Amino acid sequence: MPDITALHEAILERIAGRYPEYRQAAIDIHGHPETSNHEYFACGRLSDLLKSEGFDVKVGVAGHPTGFTAEYKSARPGPVIVFLAEYDALAGLGHGCGHNLFGATSSLAAAGLKAVVDQTGGTIRVYGTPGEEGGENGSAKGSFVREGFFKDVDAALCVHPGATGHRLSAANIACAPVSIEFFGRAAHAASMPERGINALDALILTYNGINALRQHVTSDVRIHGIITDGGKAPNMVPDYARGYFYLRAATAPKLEALYGKVEKIVEGAALMTGARGEMKPTQNRVENLVPTPSFDAVYRKHLLEAGETCPEEEAPRAQDSSDVGNVSQVVPTIQPWIKISCEKLVPHTEGFKKAACSESGLASIRLGARLLAFTALDLILDPGLLARIKADHARRVAEQ
Repeated sequence: MPDITALHEAILERIAGRYPEYRQAAIDIHGHPETSNHEYFACGRLSDLLKSEGFDVKVGVAGHPTGFTAEYKSARPGPVIVFLAEYDALAGLGHGCGHNLFGATSSLAAAGLKAVVDQTGGTIRVYGTPGEEGGENGSAKGSFVREGFFKDVDAALCVHPGATGHRLSAANIACAPVSIEFFGRAAHAASMPERGINALDALILTYNGINALRQHVTSDVRIHGIITDGGKAPNMVPDYARGYFYLRAATAPKLEALYGKVEKIVEGAALMTGARGEMKPTQNRVENLVPTPSFDAVYRKHLLEAGETCPEEEAPRAQDSSDVGNVSQVVPTIQPWIKISCEKLVPHTEGFKKAACSESGLASIRLGARLLAFTALDLILDPGLLARIKADHARRVAEQ
């Protein structure tokens, strides 16, 4: 058994030496915000850094031009560990969720672990996954899972910038982003309204039908949407209307049932108006995150050893969604939250965006890289621990 203290010291030395470059990468990415599948600057910045570390890098993977993989394989056998990297921004806001820190932290963790993996054995990978916030071909982790990138993976790790300090991975809810369109027939709204079929009426009926459905769902269901196209002029019967909706539920079966109910509402609106309705996904479906408490416990141990504090109990289910959930459905996965400010923050706001490039926020890269690398090292060195985590994960997935 290698000397764990010596391994930790080697990891910390590598992280300390490389931190300035990853810190600058996070600053640069913060200053160049890019949305789903357009993160060319961020993808290039992180993948180039990993290439310089000696990783075998491939850009443009799983159907995403700004997705990448970076791999370093030891000559000695061992588990395959994946660090998940996000780097997309929010449309119109920028890095109000801190993904400039997220991608830099995972990449630096991989670089730190690489300092010892030739001694311990195993394979390190970083998966650069575009569009966590959704959007064009969004939620790329769903594509990585579907295309088999996790078939030989033993565990996946990442840490997310936190709004309220350090906390462990939390279950969240699944999400199906959908487009609802209606196709009617144009006519002059004053002189010949009888000739028209009003697509906007059909969409408004659908919107109101969804509002009525909200009275009859459980508290772990969320439905929200907007009308993106409702016609061109008041004196024209709209022949086309479109809405964009998020359907969310605690688990995949609940989400599937919800999806079917909304489809029925669309069908009913089409029958009432004569318009043709279509409901279809706009991107990958996002699965709910399945926490693995024994995995989070390893991370928390290292957090406490670093002099930080973190509640021991599993956090209550969050009412948001992340495509990290897709990964957690197939391999043990952690996504704890790391403190980036002494103040309580609200995600997706200017305040969070500012914190994501503050001294406190940037310092979280170094701490997060240490915690992820040390946690991954424990899994590599202790096959029994990894087996228990896998069994815990399988049970939690089955119990959904």
